Amino acid sequence: MTDTATTTTPEQQLAVYHERRELSVVQPKGSLALVNTQWVDSEQTIYGVPGVWAPLPAGQSGLLVKAAASDGITVDGALVDGEAIVRGKDDPQPSEISFGDTVTGFVIASEAGNYALRVWDANSEGIQEFGSIDIFPYNPEWVITAKFTEIEGGKTVGFEHLKDDGATRDQVVPGEITFTKNGVDYDLAAFKSGRALQLVYADATNGDSTYSVGRFLFVAPNPDGSITLDFNRAILPPCAFSYNFNCPLPPKQNRFAVPIEAGEKNVLKKDGSLLHE
Repeated sequence: MTDTATTTTPEQQLAVYHERRELSVVQPKGSLALVNTQWVDSEQTIYGVPGVWAPLPAGQSGLLVKAAASDGITVDGALVDGEAIVRGKDDPQPSEISFGDTVTGFVIASEAGNYALRVWDANSEGIQEFGSIDIFPYNPEWVITAKFTEIEGGKTVGFEHLKDDGATRDQVVPGEITFTKNGVDYDLAAFKSGRALQLVYADATNGDSTYSVGRFLFVAPNPDGSITLDFNRAILPPCAFSYNFNCPLPPKQNRFAVPIEAGEKNVLKKDGSLLHE
């Protein structure tokens, strides 16, 4: 792999960034490894893995799994022979689950307080089929210096998600991102994602030269109140790699009428065809 210390041009830096992105999606819990997300609202089996799964009493994090030792399920390193509690990702100490050599899992929580099992396969069909992430050549036109204006206490913006049938989930937007390009004023909404801001956007390339749902860009304000939007670092959402993700959709103010020909385009199979539309 190229050492970033020796790269001098934006094109070289983008090449290193892109190489690392392609490596990340084929990891055991990379985007291509997710093979199932199943919500558990009653006692049930889960496709592709052993055991019987059930919700816990209200207020408790995670799921209950019932299995025999012969099922080969381990929770936090202990073989399940009877029942075990699998703590969710909302718990300070979430559980890790193993179903065998390549298949693992963990439990996620919804805003409503119910839980789902996510199943990952380090040898998934998606990983086996993966060829590359197609990208645009470096485009300096889409490196934008914008203004970041903090909103005291933040403001709440409703984001639709791909599988939520039009329902919105409230996300706190900590500030306004504004800039003018080619005579058009933009005011974008980005919500907090760890220590960064996550911009979910669409543009005129979607469904044509890029993935139909849209793309993500992770940014951080600069100390001087500016914020750099380098759309060459735009990435495909996880749902471009696996249908088992439920991705946020771009709000109206983040939908560009113009094509942004920078960043990732599509996920390609080894034969060059699209993995997903």
